[in-house]
Amino acid sequence: MAQAGAKTGIFRWYFNISILKRIIFALVAGAVVGIIMAAMPSAAAASYAASTKFFGDLFIRLLQMIVAPVIFFSVICGAASLAPSQLGRVGGKLIGLYLVTTFIAVFIGLVYANIFQPGSGLGVVGIAEAAARENTAPALAAVLLNIVPTNVFNALAQGQVLPIIFFAICFGISLSMLRASAQSELAKLAETVFQFFSGCAEIMYKIVRGIMEYSPIGIFFLISAVFGVQGPKVIGSMFYIIAVAFLAFATHFIVVYGGLAKLFGLKPRILFKKAEEAMITAFVTRSSNASLPVTMRCLDGMGVPRSFTSFSAPFGATVNMDGAAVYLAITSMFIANAVGAPLGIGQQLMICVLATLGAIGAAGVPGASVIILLMVLEGIGLKVEAGSAIAAAYAMIFAVDAVLDMGRTLLNVSGDMIVTTTVAKSEGVLNMEQYNQDA
Repeated sequence: MAQAGAKTGIFRWYFNISILKRIIFALVAGAVVGIIMAAMPSAAAASYAASTKFFGDLFIRLLQMIVAPVIFFSVICGAASLAPSQLGRVGGKLIGLYLVTTFIAVFIGLVYANIFQPGSGLGVVGIAEAAARENTAPALAAVLLNIVPTNVFNALAQGQVLPIIFFAICFGISLSMLRASAQSELAKLAETVFQFFSGCAEIMYKIVRGIMEYSPIGIFFLISAVFGVQGPKVIGSMFYIIAVAFLAFATHFIVVYGGLAKLFGLKPRILFKKAEEAMITAFVTRSSNASLPVTMRCLDGMGVPRSFTSFSAPFGATVNMDGAAVYLAITSMFIANAVGAPLGIGQQLMICVLATLGAIGAAGVPGASVIILLMVLEGIGLKVEAGSAIAAAYAMIFAVDAVLDMGRTLLNVSGDMIVTTTVAKSEGVLNMEQYNQDA
C-alpha cells in the first residue's frame, strides 16, 4: 500500500523526492555538465546552450506568467482581511512598525551589497548576447506618479506591478469596508467577492507550486548553460551571495529586532528563546503561512492574548517580509553587478521603494520572493528576458534561492512575533508574568 501523500504514476520517483533535494541536485548536476561543456571547444558549449535554450526559457516564461496575478490576488486578500474596526490605533501601530522594519531591512541589504559588491566582475553574458545592455531607470517622481494607474486592465496586461499593487490595496480596503457594512445585502455580496478572490489567490499558489515542480528541470538547463559559457568561476560568486545575505539577515535580527524589544522594555533573550520553535519551523518549511499555527502558539506562551494574536499574526504573515526585503536588495545588486551594469544612487533608492512594496505584496509561501524579484529588476531597468545575460544571472539566484529562502523566512516570522509582542506591550495587554515565566 502506498504511503499517504505519495505520488503514483510513471513519474512518481520524481515527485516523491522533495523539491529542495531536486533543486540542489539540479544545481550540482547543471554545474557539472556546464563545467564539462566549458572544457570543450567554445563552439560545442555554444551549440549546447542554443539547443537546450527552450527548457530554460520555458521556466522564465512560466515565472513571468504568474507575477501580476499572484500579486493582484494576494494583495487584495491581504487588504480585505483587515476589518475596518482594526484600522485604528492597533492596526496603525502594526502597519507602521512593519513598514519601518521593512524599509530598514532594505537599507541594510543595500549597505552590505555596496560593501561586499556580490557579483562584481563576474561578467555574465546571455546565450544570445555578448554583453549586458545598459540599464536605465525612470525618474523617482515619475515612478511615484505612475503608481496610480490610468487603466488598471492595461497595467495588468503589461505587468506593471506598482500600479497593480496600488489598485489592489484600494480594492481590498474597499472590499473590507463593504464586508462590515450594516446593510446585510451589501455585506453578503462583499463576502462573496472576498471568497472569489481568496479562491483565485489559492489557485495562483497552486500554479506556483506546479511551476516549482518544473523548476529543477529549468534550473538544470539554465545553470548548465551559464557554466558552459562562463566557466566554473561562477561557483564562488554563488556561495558569496549566500554569505552576504545571511550576514545581513543576522544583522537585522540582532540589531533591529533586539533594539525594538529593548525599546519597548522587553528582554530580547526571553523573546528570542520563546520564539525558537516558530523560527525553526519557518527555517525548515520556508513558509510564513505554514509556520502560522506554531507562531501563534509561541505568542500564546509569551503572554500575548489570543484575541490580539489572531489579528496581528496572520496580518504579519501577509505584509511583514523583512527577510524578503533584505533578499530583494542584495540579489538585485548581485544581478546588476554580474551583468556589468552597477546601479547608481537613484536606482538604489528605487530599490528601497520597490523592495518595500514588493515585500509587502509577497505571498507567505516558499519561493514567492524570487518571483517578486522580477518586478524589482524591471523597475530598475533590468528586464529578465529569455536568453539574456540578466536571465542567466537571475537563474544563478534561483538556483540558490532555497537556501536564501530559509534565512529570509526565519527573519520574516521572527519579525511577526517581535512586532506583535511589542505592540501588545504598548497596548498594555501583554501578560508580563507569563512573558517572564521560565526565563
